[in-house]
Amino acid sequence: MNKTTLFLTIALLWGLVSCAPTGQVEVKNLRLEMKKDPMGIDLTQPRFSWQISSKQPDLTQVAYQIQVATSPEELAQGKNLYWDSGTVSSDQSILIPYSGKDLESEKPYYWRVQITTNQGKTVWSEPAQWSMAILNPADWKANWIGEDTLSNPNERLGDDKNQKTRLAARYFRKEFTADKEVKRATLYISGLGSSETYLNGQKISEDIFAPIPSMYNKRVYYNTYDVTPLIQKAGNTLGIIVGNGRYLAMRNPGMVTFGLPSLLAQLKLEYADGSQSTLLTDTSWKVTSKGPIVANNEFDGEEYDARLEMEGWNKNGFNDAEWKNVDIMPTPAGELTTQQAPNIRIQDTVKPISITARPDGKYLVDMGQNMVGWLKVHLKGKEGQPIKMVFAELLKEDGSLYLNNLRSAQVTDIYTPARDGDFNWHPSFVYHGFRFVEVSGLDYQPAVEDFTGEVFYDEMATTGNFESSQPLLNQLHKNAFWGIRGNYRGMPTDCPQRDERLGWLGDRTTGAYGEAFLLDNSQLYNKWLQDIEDSMTPEGSISDVSPAYWQLYSDNVTWPAAFFCVADMLYRQYGDDSSIRAHYPAMKRWMNRIQEVSMKDYIITKDTYGDWCMPPEKMELIHSQDPARKTDGAILSTTVYYDLLKKMANFARICGQDADIQGYEELAAKMKEAYNNRFFNKETAQYGNNTVTANILSLRLGLVPDGYQEKVFANIIEKTEKDFNGHVSTGVLGIQHLMRGLTERGRTDLALKIATNETYPSWGYMIKNGATTIWELWNGNTADPAMNSANHVMLLGDLLIWYYEDLAGIKCAPDAIGFKKILMAPLFPEGLPHVNASYQSAYGEIKSDWTNKDGKLSWEISIPGNTSAIVRIPKAFNVNQKTKEQKGVRQVSETEEYTEIEVGSGDYRFSK
Repeated sequence: MNKTTLFLTIALLWGLVSCAPTGQVEVKNLRLEMKKDPMGIDLTQPRFSWQISSKQPDLTQVAYQIQVATSPEELAQGKNLYWDSGTVSSDQSILIPYSGKDLESEKPYYWRVQITTNQGKTVWSEPAQWSMAILNPADWKANWIGEDTLSNPNERLGDDKNQKTRLAARYFRKEFTADKEVKRATLYISGLGSSETYLNGQKISEDIFAPIPSMYNKRVYYNTYDVTPLIQKAGNTLGIIVGNGRYLAMRNPGMVTFGLPSLLAQLKLEYADGSQSTLLTDTSWKVTSKGPIVANNEFDGEEYDARLEMEGWNKNGFNDAEWKNVDIMPTPAGELTTQQAPNIRIQDTVKPISITARPDGKYLVDMGQNMVGWLKVHLKGKEGQPIKMVFAELLKEDGSLYLNNLRSAQVTDIYTPARDGDFNWHPSFVYHGFRFVEVSGLDYQPAVEDFTGEVFYDEMATTGNFESSQPLLNQLHKNAFWGIRGNYRGMPTDCPQRDERLGWLGDRTTGAYGEAFLLDNSQLYNKWLQDIEDSMTPEGSISDVSPAYWQLYSDNVTWPAAFFCVADMLYRQYGDDSSIRAHYPAMKRWMNRIQEVSMKDYIITKDTYGDWCMPPEKMELIHSQDPARKTDGAILSTTVYYDLLKKMANFARICGQDADIQGYEELAAKMKEAYNNRFFNKETAQYGNNTVTANILSLRLGLVPDGYQEKVFANIIEKTEKDFNGHVSTGVLGIQHLMRGLTERGRTDLALKIATNETYPSWGYMIKNGATTIWELWNGNTADPAMNSANHVMLLGDLLIWYYEDLAGIKCAPDAIGFKKILMAPLFPEGLPHVNASYQSAYGEIKSDWTNKDGKLSWEISIPGNTSAIVRIPKAFNVNQKTKEQKGVRQVSETEEYTEIEVGSGDYRFSK
């Protein structure tokens, strides 16, 4: 093997469309705030990004010029520009801040970019656009409207005897005229909790559940839509349905509730003659709660009575004489804020794999995949005979639905036909986490073609792909993908099916990093950090759930650490430091709070959840009862807080708060000394009671004294291999560091064994027992149903990071952010002969496709334009001197273990 010569060949990267005179360089994927053509931006210095590619390797940007205008015509002519950056010498191509004239409220803007590269200058890009939000709160003239009473006798707000709220959807309508040619029509709207909007009978967008949820007493989001194409020259009608969402709590008491559904809307009409008018929500609007959606509650389902349909209610000429004049509703306490993150949209579909007749006359639909969304049906019904659909993730042994793990959630949709015959339907304001659906009320057996599962989550691109020669690894990656996107609901939730569905912080402390390889979750997590700050108390406590629909302020450390880790993820993964800058004061306030209430003698004494959901010794248990398996809570809290001090020192540098750095560093040093004095046994090199979690947190977070690292690591290995037979022994906290911790010190073989185990406890055990997502518990098929969700993501830990960074070798270099510089260093572990993965970074797609079989290595990589990479190849493969002469190779160097090749952008192949 050592005598084998590894030759480097370079395949040229061919651009799809040429923007340059030479036909070599393409400028593409123009984005503002990392979004394509966004509407309703409230940032006075929004940031511009683009990608570049070329036929030739080693493409680098050396200068750019950005121009901004208020019309495409002026932009094309270069006249009346709001900003002309001039030629700026820079290789920066992401998140460049606007620096022109003051941007004006509600105006549209258009922009283009021209770049100079080491391969020549491009022509101007095709224009992109955005529009500004309502920047001055005084420009909001609309009123919050609704029904300030329960006029429907079937409604209830919940009480101590029955916490389940039950409310019908509110239907709003307003007719108006546009008697002049409309040049531009813009709708600003917030329907709380969730809304569905029509203009002249047509839905204005594909968004569902808009706007996204928030801590409504601190912040209320509104959306901006261009509705110009839907405006008619004659009469027009705005029709809007508003459901509960999270504004009216699904359980009251039990969750924070904010009020009855309410609507705020403002339609601005700009005419061709230069005049304008505005339609507002006011007392001239009509409302009814006696439409066909007679109940909607995200936990319990939606009930739809087609006999109450109001044909044409959202079009001109409808007779609304029986509708009420709206009530002026209380203004929500939260600040009215334009929504920067995208709304939820349908992004996939699933067809059933079977339909089975049950002995009781019901039919069981098996989707074949645990999914999150709703069921779209085409069925035959009888007038007045309800058709009921009950949703579940699992089945009992007798083939009936297993509902115990859903707790009080009723998860039932009901459709009552208005007449005999065919109908098509799906709900509007509820979603379900399910694989199985029990359908009753039919007098015939339906076909699989009659059902479609519509999968929806926050609109975002899928950015990662992973395939290998190991089927179990592939299925695990698929399960993770389904679980992660199923828990994106305007916030990252813990589960999508039972009476919870909340933004638990501890689930995402490390998970957010791995998720970012699969999906472009930057906008979702930027928004969630605002939820976390909005949910803080004045004293600085962070809720363990954000938005804080459950009020859980325990002043522990391990869950609120997500506030810091997610901001760090956005910086490292996407190159975006805006969240760090925005939330640094709140982060500092929390750090001080913890020192005041939870620290004693430099040890964080308080912990709430422990190493949550570590595998118990008995299959029927949720939590272990064995003290030897449990990690001291002070170890967990102190190690994590120590790590946060290091993050805060870096955040202070980013924010220009250099005066804070010394305090963080000095406190960290004192904590490290106190921690080791209390918990470290120098004779045995063990922390606490020698759990894997205690040792690996101490090791990876930098608390182990010099000279003891290998001894501590040896304890981790011995504990894992001897006491747990090469299986997981950690819960939520330990699993965040397990795979990388083993790999960093040369035990990739053990990490691979853990990833591919099929016996309890393991991810493979879940798969072997039918899981198509990730369970909440390692023993989720046998534990108490009070807590055995079949769709959680917290036990993924750092697995996905390990997939992409260590197996595929796609990693941001330690001295870079946002993949501007890439470290390509796969591990090529024995027993795994092939990996093929890709990641769509902010700069473009990174690919790694390697095969290591019978001592022969073949490796293809792609590096996007305006980036570079260090390609690291084990010394077991000799690299020929000819490598230095290949196009795109900048430098070749040798270390004791690796040949390191620095390359520019392009496609490369390494093979014997």
